[in-house]
Order: sequence, then structure tokens, then C-alpha cells
Amino acid sequence: MAQPQRRRTNRLRAPRLRGIAAVIFAAAVAAAGILGLSSVSTAETGTGQIEPPVLDRVFPGATHFGTMEGAPPALRAYRDREVIGYVFRSHAVVRSVGLSGKTLDIAVGMDLGGVITGAEILEHHEPILAIGVSSEDLAAFASKFKGLDARDPVRVMRRAPKHGNALDAVGGATISSLLMADAIFQSAIAVGQSRGILEAGLSGIDLTGFEEAGWDALVADGSLQELHLTLADAVRPLDDRGARLYPHGAGPDDPGVRFIDLVAGLATPARIGRNLLGARSFNRLAGALAPGDHLIFAAANGLYSFKGTAYVKTGRFERIQITQDTKTFQLTRNDHMRVDRLRADGAPEFREMALFVLRHDRGFDAARPWRLELMVQGESDAGPVLAVHPLSYALPDRYLAAVAPATGPSQDLWRGVWLDRLPDVIVLFAMLLILGAIFFLQDLVARRRTLYKALRYGFLVVTLFWLGWYTAAQLTVLNVLTFAGALRTEFRWDFFLLEPLIFILWSFTAVALLFGGRGAFCGWLCPFGALQELLNRIARAVKVPQVRLPFTLHERLWPIKYIAFLGLFAVSLGAIDIAYKGAEIEPFKTAIVMRFAREWPFLLYVGALLGAGLIVERAFCRYLCPLGAALAIPARIRMFEWLKRRWHCGRQCSICATKCPVQAIHPNGTINPNECIYCLNCQTLYFDDETCPPLIERRKRREMRSDTVAGEAAHNGG
Repeated sequence: MAQPQRRRTNRLRAPRLRGIAAVIFAAAVAAAGILGLSSVSTAETGTGQIEPPVLDRVFPGATHFGTMEGAPPALRAYRDREVIGYVFRSHAVVRSVGLSGKTLDIAVGMDLGGVITGAEILEHHEPILAIGVSSEDLAAFASKFKGLDARDPVRVMRRAPKHGNALDAVGGATISSLLMADAIFQSAIAVGQSRGILEAGLSGIDLTGFEEAGWDALVADGSLQELHLTLADAVRPLDDRGARLYPHGAGPDDPGVRFIDLVAGLATPARIGRNLLGARSFNRLAGALAPGDHLIFAAANGLYSFKGTAYVKTGRFERIQITQDTKTFQLTRNDHMRVDRLRADGAPEFREMALFVLRHDRGFDAARPWRLELMVQGESDAGPVLAVHPLSYALPDRYLAAVAPATGPSQDLWRGVWLDRLPDVIVLFAMLLILGAIFFLQDLVARRRTLYKALRYGFLVVTLFWLGWYTAAQLTVLNVLTFAGALRTEFRWDFFLLEPLIFILWSFTAVALLFGGRGAFCGWLCPFGALQELLNRIARAVKVPQVRLPFTLHERLWPIKYIAFLGLFAVSLGAIDIAYKGAEIEPFKTAIVMRFAREWPFLLYVGALLGAGLIVERAFCRYLCPLGAALAIPARIRMFEWLKRRWHCGRQCSICATKCPVQAIHPNGTINPNECIYCLNCQTLYFDDETCPPLIERRKRREMRSDTVAGEAAHNGG
């Protein structure tokens, strides 16, 4: 009768713990609101002036400088009265942002020969800097671009060869290094082409250049073009052919009434699309486009709908089409995306709006003139009659004058990184395939204890030495905070694709969470977890005493890691930089990424955690790891329960519970998925007829029957 009482107590305790966590989370949110007032900017962003000391450092040899002007904005550098180059801010030119999704602003100097004279960071919010990489490290990296030719962007690599056009990334900040290089070269190319220093591409389009522009400005400079038709304008070509307006498009008798006011334009360039749709929507849409795809924006007011309703049934828009030279591009429902709201200042309210995607394989050249043709159907005695009203569109020259060459680092940046790290990607995929096979064939593995130990510890060794210390592919709660922050600002998939191994690991972990919980990562793919477990095995081998905490105390220590994660997440909502510093609770940077090459306070902290792990296996994982908590929260939505249990578990036997390395098995025999690391140790016990009491009893009965049968056979034979 005591066991049911324990289960009731546990159920009553859970709401109490959740209530405590909720209070702490609310307090952290309030603190975040206060901390959010702080800023880590080192200089004011935008198109403002650059401080004189910075100008002197990024363009040494200039006697004085002009003011910020032009498009994209830059200021002239003079030697006496002669212009010798330009200085500009990367964020003002190409809206450069860092991994955090916030401003990355770099002052760059370039002479009239296209050579970079210097680069200095004005503002950054990079998360990696708070945990071991200093701003001085990035400043030193930026200084390496001095003397490089903007026409020949260098490759940034984790281990750049000594010879060749490549630079070493900042250790532990590879993605930030890539984004810095991209910002420097792309802004230099844009300014160089706009000032005639660098040759522009012949038929390309500047997709990244951006400046704030309202609706009236976009219409005035031809970025958006209009077609206005009165009822009389629409009816006239039909009358000439003896037809009358089709009843569904008929309107009032007043011929001067507005039939349609149609606006259209190419929305792929950031200056057009981002001003129309807003940064978040535009970045999401642009990120989903393949190279060469283009967005066409259309909006209208009036009696006539350019969409009509037939496309709902037929899948094809019959009232509009795009033509270019002799080609006609029909628009279908698969090409269509709704637009609910315009963000451009002064944009009018429209009856209907839409975006259409023209795929790169259809032969559309957005740099050349095209027409959006509006078709109005009438009917005559001989049958239907179609009148075509063209809206002619030519992309303004401003979008053709600053085209980055095809070799620029922004183009397929992440693809180049993946190619550079292809061997590592292949090895990681092999590891994940092996791990998937272990899980899929877990019964086969668990029945063979020797095979299990070889696979288990062999995998952990590879995880620690190759995945951790060699490739530095350690997932961290910073990844979670950065991803959440990017969702709230300017989310871009290509930022996360810049670190292939981290991206693959997170993708695998996300899928594993749905299938079986957090154990795939925490138990097998976490280098620091592997380090703890391997050290504990060595400690056991040399007879270091082990401490097993009473389950009631152990259970009360669980919430610490959840409180740590909720606190970090709440603070990150208002002060992400404070949250990054708080993430030092994780020892991953010190022990894995930097391989213990840090200051003594960090080493002392890691040493204390590893020392605790020698006597309490995986002590950090159990009680302090905020990443484990972040993964454990969605663990209960897993689809499968693959770990086998018997009715005896927790009633007649507690061997699995006492031998679980992280005490994830309750005294009543149930496995807590929030704490389980899926090490499969309990499954080896489940199939071990030398350890599991039900199997021992079953084996003994078989042996007794065998002995009885053998005795009877001997007696009968005698």
C-alpha cells in the first residue's frame, strides 16, 4: 500500500514545482524588461557620420574627409584637394546583420584602386563573444582585410591553408567571421560599383542594396508603375469590336467611374520588396527563393478584380499574365502568395494584393522590360472577346548599377562552407546512421552486453575526441536563445547553415525529440556529456567511491536546470547580451570548444563540475544543464515508448532504478522521459537472465525442468 501513496505524493508535488518555476520565470521577465534598457552598441548605426579617430584608422594617409552622401551612402577621403577613396558603413550600404539577427556595422575604407585600406567594427551583438571570444579578437580579424582587393574576396575557413586566398576564422566564432567578411566585401563592391571604381555586372540586379523609401518615392522613381483605367477606357476596345463588357465585370453607367487602378513592380530587390512588405516578411520570402527566382508585386483598387475567382477552380489566373518579348508567362495558383498588409510609409489601402513567383527555369529576365497584361473579357454575338490592357515595366537603372560579381561571398556563401567541410559532414552523417541503427536495433544490441559496451563507449570516444575537440560541434543553450531571438527579428536560414555540423546536429536532435525524447543528443552526441561519462568510468575502474543521492533529494534538484533555462530565456527577451553571459553556467565553451585554453576561473569551474561527476555520474547533466532542460521540455511529446518495462519493475525489483546512470527511473519503476539519456543500460538489464529477477526465475525453472527431464531419462534408461 505504500507505493500508491508515493505516486500520489509525486503527482501533488509536480504542480508545486511548476508553480515555483512560473514565479521565477515571471520575475526573470520583469528583470529582462529592466535590463533591456541597456545597449551594447559601440557606435550609432545608420547613415550618420563616422568618428574622426575611426576615419583615420580605416583610411590612413587622408588629410580630411567629406560628409556621408550618395546611394549607397559613403564619404570621400581627400589628400589635400584630391579624392583618394571612400569610407562607408557596411550596415548603411547592405544592412549587414550578425548571427544574432541584430546590427553588424563595420567602417570600411577603400581607395580608388578598389583596395581596402582598413576595417573597424562599429557595432556588433554577436552571442559567441560573451563566452570566451573577445571584441579584441574580432577587431584583430577585421584588421586582416587591410590591403585586400575588393574584386577578389577571400575565403574564411576554420583552418585556412598557409598559401592561397583564405583567412583563418576567429576560433570559436566561425559564423561571425564569415558574416564580417561578407559585410566588408559586399559593401565595398556596392560602393565601388556605384562610384565607378569597380566594374558592374552587365545584366545583374542589385538584390541586397537597401534604403528606407516610402510609397510615393517608389512610385516616383519607377520602382512601382501604375495603370489607371476608367470604365470608358475598359469598354472602348470592346465597343470597337462589337462587344459589350462581360456581366461579371459590369459597373455603374457612369463612364468616368474608376474601373481599376493597378500597381505592379519587381519585388525581389530589397529596396522594393523590403520597403513594401517589411523586413521579416521579405526576408522569409526571399530566403525561400531559389537563385534566379523573382517576385512580382501587384495591387489594385476599383470595380475590376485582376485575380477574379476562376483560379480557385482552374488553378490559373485568367485575367492577368506577364509577357516579355515573345514569351508569355501564365500565372497559376502555385505561383501565388497573398499579401495582407503593406509596410511602406504612405501606402494606400488596396482592395486586393498579391505576389507572384516567376521561377528561374521559365526564362524570365527581370533586368529587361516586361509587361503585366490585364485582360478584360466581353461578349459579342460571335462569342467571347478579350481586350488586353498592358502595364509596361522597366526596372530603374539604380537597381542595375551596383551588381556584385558572381564570385562575391554573399552568393551561395553557406554552400561554399558546406563544400569546405564536406569530409566532416560525411563523417557526421555516418555517425548519425550508426546511432540510428543502434536505436532501431536496440533489442539486438541490448541482448549482447559485450557488443553494447563496445558500441556505447566507442561512440562516446568518437563524440568527445572527433565531434567535440576536433570539430567543436557542441550544441549549447546559446543556439536556442539565438534561434528564438532571430525569430523575433530578421530570421535567415542561411545564417544557421553557415555552421554545417551544428545545423545537422540540431536537425537530427529535433527529429529525435519527436520520436524518443532528448536522449539521442544528451546520451550520445553531447561531447561534454561523453567526457563526464568516460571520466566516471575511469573513476569506477580505479575504485573511486560513488555517491547515490536519495531519490527524494535527487528529485528536488531536478528543477534547478529548468529554472536556469527559463531564467536565461526570459532575460534574453529583453537583454540578450546579459543572457549570453548568464549562459556561462554551461562549461561547454571551456572544456570542448576551447579545449581548456581559458582563464583560471573558468578552468576552476569546469574542474569542479568534472570532479563532482567522478562521484555522481553526470552531475552537471542531472542538475545544472540548461540545454538539457530546453530539450526535456518538449520530450513528453515523443511519439514512441521504445524502452521496455515489466510489471515487476518497481514492485518486485528495483535493479534498473539503482543502476540507471542518471537516476531517471522512479522507485515505482517508471522512466522519466525528461531525465532519461537513452543510454540503453536498463535494456541490457532487461534482457540479462543473470541480473533481472524475473528472467533469473524463468531460467531456473527451465534448468529445473531440464534436470528433471534428464533425471527421468536416466532413470528410464536404467
